[in-house]
Amino acid sequence: MTTASSLIPQADPGTIDSSEISVRGAWVRVPALKIAEKTIVMTGKWVKVASVQSEEWLETEIENPSSCVEALLRDTRTGLSADVFTFAQKPPSVACRYAYPMDPDSIAVARFHSFNEWWESLPQETRKNVRRARKRGVQIAVQQFSDELVHGIAEINNESAIRQGRRFPHFGKSFEEVKKDYSSFLDRSEFICAHHGTELIGVLKIVYRGDIASILQLLVKLRHQDKRPANALLAKAMEICEKKGISCVTYGKFNYGNKGEDSLTEFKIRHGFQEVLVPRYYLPLTLKGAIWRRLRLYRGLLGILPGGIISMGLKVRSSCNDFRGLMSRCSSMLEQPKRNRQMERSNPPAGSSTNGEPARR
Repeated sequence: MTTASSLIPQADPGTIDSSEISVRGAWVRVPALKIAEKTIVMTGKWVKVASVQSEEWLETEIENPSSCVEALLRDTRTGLSADVFTFAQKPPSVACRYAYPMDPDSIAVARFHSFNEWWESLPQETRKNVRRARKRGVQIAVQQFSDELVHGIAEINNESAIRQGRRFPHFGKSFEEVKKDYSSFLDRSEFICAHHGTELIGVLKIVYRGDIASILQLLVKLRHQDKRPANALLAKAMEICEKKGISCVTYGKFNYGNKGEDSLTEFKIRHGFQEVLVPRYYLPLTLKGAIWRRLRLYRGLLGILPGGIISMGLKVRSSCNDFRGLMSRCSSMLEQPKRNRQMERSNPPAGSSTNGEPARR
């Protein structure tokens, strides 16, 4: 029978293990501990939170959390002392299996018995967009991970510093950084790519987790959005999952605290994703951790602030980003020869008429 003591690493007590994790698009090294074939990482400054590394992409969940808690309490090495241990059940499991303090995670989940069932459940406009992509020359295919693919993804990353109204953390990354970002779980993931001619205009990375699949990244070129590559990529992902016998697909969170619905949430709804509340447990290991859990500070600002204040902050952020973009364009124009600037001003913007009235068709 496995005991808690047997789960504790047998390394030198003075040696601190570590592991790299991605935080807001940047790789950082944090203290880590190997317990029951899972890597437990420690994050946080004031409150040290122990969690399962890459938990949302693993095939299995923690099977014996009490043993993990015991191991964490017994390990007193500097840097590995945690205030809280948190873990979640694997979607689409919703029934609580443990008598620990819990708060549900809002996960976007699409469940279907067949591709046709999923397809017929979609709004008519979504189905039109998938057909539109094909009519406008978008070709969808699974592509092997390669340097060529990485170069294409880097080009998509560097198209714009702002996406969905906020700073895009992958903008400006080098080839090696992009390759590292996308090299995880290569043995059980696929890259579904959208091409227009020879140009890569979109990519979807899907990770297979046994009986379910999870979308790790869906990214398209903004200037090709009119060709609806994102719709076509998702449809292809569902088709592939059906062939693999997978009937449950997750796509990140459904709700982000009190933020409310936004364009990404609407996109998920239009593609058959619904909210599933998966139990996430928070086990305090110290008095500080107990206070942190009692105040529910794990929810972050989006879960604490009222929706009205969040909406106001998002509008301010969007306005600031628009202003920065305008200043950047103005700076670019000042660097151009005067002759080119005059030619640009003389040409009316696309979709307008010479008298300032909207163009009529």
